[in-house]
Amino acid sequence: MPKAGVVGGIFGLLLVGAIVYFSLGFDQQRCEVCMDFQGRTQCRTASGANEHTAVQTAKDNACSYLVHSKTEGFLCSQTPPARVTCQAH
Repeated sequence: MPKAGVVGGIFGLLLVGAIVYFSLGFDQQRCEVCMDFQGRTQCRTASGANEHTAVQTAKDNACSYLVHSKTEGFLCSQTPPARVTCQAH
């Protein structure tokens, strides 16, 4: 096998390994966020690279269940969460 093929194969394996490692996110935060909006409550859980990302994702997911228009979506996204619980995993 040519030397370039071996080097290319090793590089490919390292690249795939890095992608898998970073996508699994061993240092991720997992947060549950409960949103109260217009008399309705929805809780959602999300994971992210940091607490801010996990909270924002869970908040967006919860709001998507509570709104019926873009205007309501904007208003919900500006509403502080009723409850946030985070843990590293």
